[in-house]
Parts: sequence; C-alpha cells; structure tokens
Amino acid sequence: MNKKFDVIRTALEDHLKAINENSSEIQALFDYFKEFEIKVERLSQRLDQLQLNFDQPLEKNNVLPLDRMEKKVFLVLYTEETPLSYVEIAQRSSLPNSLVPELVSSLNNKGIPFVRSFVNDQVFLKIDTRFKDRQAKENLVNLSLQSFMN
Repeated sequence: MNKKFDVIRTALEDHLKAINENSSEIQALFDYFKEFEIKVERLSQRLDQLQLNFDQPLEKNNVLPLDRMEKKVFLVLYTEETPLSYVEIAQRSSLPNSLVPELVSSLNNKGIPFVRSFVNDQVFLKIDTRFKDRQAKENLVNLSLQSFMN
C-alpha cells in the first residue's frame, strides 16, 4: 500500500511541478506582454505628437515681408504646379539668372517652404503644397495690388 501511495505522491509532485513551471511561464509571458503594452503606448504617444507637429499650421507671423523682386520669384513659383529650375524661374520673372538663387534663399529665410528635387545635378523648386493652400486662404505673403505699387 505504501508503494501505491509513493506512486500517487510522485505523480502528484510531478503534476504540481508541471503546474508551477507552467505558472512561471504564464507569469513571464504576462510580464513580457505588460512591457510590450507599455512600449506600444509610448510609441502611440510619440506618433500622436509627431502627427500634431506635422499637421500644425505655420504661424502667420513666421512669414516676413517680401520685397518686390522676392514677390516676383514667389509668384512664379506660386502659380506653377511643376518644379522649376533656377533658369526657368529667371526667365519667367524677367530677373537675371545670377540673382535667382539668392532670392530663393532669401524667400526661404523669410519663411517660404520649398520642396527641392534634383535631376541631372540641377535643382528644381516648388513651393510646399500645404503652404500654397494656406497662402490661398490667408494671404500670408500679402499679395495685394497695393503691395506691388509701393
């Protein structure tokens, strides 16, 4: 009878040991998923912050006033849908080729965002689409007839 109890006891101890091992694995997986959930939440918060920053509109006072030549270059780029080279900008604005890169740089420094592309070592520019939309709605650059007469 003792042998039968020893067999049952051994079987129960083996079963208890298996349960404890499974419990440890379950606890380890639970801890892992808890850490994973925290990391996903942090990532979600970062993505939300990036999206807020990306969609954040430009402030109106970020665009400094443009002079007459800068407005010419701005209008050429603003009215064109496709990117233009410096030579094309010069031709369309009736300005010297050598002056256009300086004016583009000045526009950029005054808050006009450009999208640049390179083809065959040549720079092509266009005004950022989101800025063009805001310009159309809010006249950030002050493109009134009076501004051209001054």
